[in-house]
Amino acid sequence: MADHDPQTRLDTLYSDPQATATAWSEAEALLAEAELFWISTVRPEGRPHVTPLPAVWADGALHFCTGPEERKAKNLAANPQVVLTTGSNTWNKGYDLVVEGEAVRVAEEDRLRELAAAWEAKYGSFWHFEVRDGAFHHGGGPAFVFSVAPRTVFGFGKGEPFSQTRWRFE
Repeated sequence: MADHDPQTRLDTLYSDPQATATAWSEAEALLAEAELFWISTVRPEGRPHVTPLPAVWADGALHFCTGPEERKAKNLAANPQVVLTTGSNTWNKGYDLVVEGEAVRVAEEDRLRELAAAWEAKYGSFWHFEVRDGAFHHGGGPAFVFSVAPRTVFGFGKGEPFSQTRWRFE
């Protein structure tokens, strides 16, 4: 998990002259507040797959869940590299974030209980999960939980000023 401050760089090529780099603490707050993310995975034959999902920012990583038979779970079995994107669909206001990293399955039940509580605190009682057999359970079958510690994050400030900040954790 990302437990240190990343290298932060403003890309002046894609930023207004008066723009400054966004602080990592501001980006973390946006990740924690965001309700919807778009996950990009790669199918085993190489085609991309993108789908929306809720996610929770906790302990320096994004966490999401998926059923073991869903397309994204099958993709992750072959290639754990993912991109999670969040922001707004407006051009001239808001802030977009793109998180690149590796999805690692979380199966330790105490950790899953902590994440289940975080899901319910963020999204409400509809998202109440039982934890057993190394997975979340809610109605249907199991849902595997994955953690994505960021390797690189891109932030795009939209409006006055436009900015592009990169945070690298390597």
